[in-house]
Amino acid sequence: MINAGNRGAQRHATFAGIVLFGLLAMTARNAIDPDLWWHLRTGQWIMETGQIPHFDPFSFTRAGAPWVSHEWLSEIAFFELWKHLGCTALIIFSSIVTSAGFMLLYARCKSRPHWAAAATTLGALAAAPTWGVRPQMFTFTFTALLLWLVESGEQKPKFLLWIPVVFLLWLNLHAGFALAPALLIAYGVGLLCEVALGGTGWADVRPVILRVSLLLVAMVAIVPLNPSGAQLFRYPFTTLSSAGMRSYISEWFSPDFHRLIYTPTILLWLVLVVALAFSSRRPKMRVLLPLFLAGAASLDAARHIPIFVLLAVPVIATIPDRWQPLVPGRVEIRFERLRPLFDIGVVVLIAAFALSKWVILGRHQAIREAEIYPESAIQSLISAKSRGRIFAYYDWGGYVILKLYPDWRVFVDGRADLYGDDVMRQFERTVELHNDWKATLDYWRVDSVLLPPSCALTQALLIDSDWESVFSDARAVIFIRKRRA
Repeated sequence: MINAGNRGAQRHATFAGIVLFGLLAMTARNAIDPDLWWHLRTGQWIMETGQIPHFDPFSFTRAGAPWVSHEWLSEIAFFELWKHLGCTALIIFSSIVTSAGFMLLYARCKSRPHWAAAATTLGALAAAPTWGVRPQMFTFTFTALLLWLVESGEQKPKFLLWIPVVFLLWLNLHAGFALAPALLIAYGVGLLCEVALGGTGWADVRPVILRVSLLLVAMVAIVPLNPSGAQLFRYPFTTLSSAGMRSYISEWFSPDFHRLIYTPTILLWLVLVVALAFSSRRPKMRVLLPLFLAGAASLDAARHIPIFVLLAVPVIATIPDRWQPLVPGRVEIRFERLRPLFDIGVVVLIAAFALSKWVILGRHQAIREAEIYPESAIQSLISAKSRGRIFAYYDWGGYVILKLYPDWRVFVDGRADLYGDDVMRQFERTVELHNDWKATLDYWRVDSVLLPPSCALTQALLIDSDWESVFSDARAVIFIRKRRA
């Protein structure tokens, strides 16, 4: 006979398995992020030269300009996986990293396993627009780990000793490390608010505030332990204040709730409001303050939605506690002896689905690349054995860097923080055919232009006597500047 304790443990293990393998399937994406390609080329550059780049080697508009390569460790990892195992390895690796973050979120949901699984799934759907093969997923998972360590540290302070170690690795993987001190400060201020409101005694809060303060001091001391040194202190602030980033990169836009992909985010907000209104376990200020700040950030820029998810889902998972008396009693299932086999069968089926999705995505990787990027046009430039300065479509800049560097240098690519507002504005005005578009191409001595056929600049160059179309297909058109006699 299986006792209640064993049944409970079995149920927790079953739901954990279902959530894990379901997430591994959900989070798998083809490796098609526009920034992936220059990340790979940077990783290759590091491995070939044995150095971390501190100045831009890839463009002609910012050649030799200072560049904070804050994702250097991610780029090495991505390049080595891609070099030895191909894009399929990147797909699997990114899926595992992202799923690890969600499993930590699942572990933080203090409710029945089925409710925790449902809340985590809703959070995963809300965060889905930001998934991909990209270093940013490290920030998501390390944020999840930080929150888990902080919450665990309330009962067992030894857990907090891992935070500086995590922070050191994080700041060499992605500049999102700045979230760690920001969340700790919000957590600490929330504790002080609890004392001011009379909900918590100062004697209980004082040791926690001391630990948080020591962690913040440790983080400040750790930040320079990266190849860019103290420059990394100002990098997050430079990025957040960049008008170019907010003007040209879609994930820095506020989420457009008219789009279907943000429907789960709307639902997440609605369920959160219900949770805050009816949950029997009202969140403390140490939870609410970071939650409200993350919520405001998620409305300001879509890329912050996953961080909001990490703070909202544990609150949402408390809803059933309020309504537990209204839920009918558990119906005993006959054939209880068959239950373990049934649970194992469900987990195996979902695991098989995740594996099959990885295989399918790997097989279709080349097709997806060809659908999005100018593969044939790139091959045409390679065959011509030409070189020079190329004005490429913004989302193709990283792809050009991977495929054509060092023969060709780009005008811009996904590193909007490097180019600054002025160069990004020049690019926009040129592709949109403002009055100074020809002056920009002439000033920078552009040799070739690579654009989609539908682009306004493409149509202008087709009738411009200074430019000649040397390649054209449904994806891209290549123009070469005519040499004057």
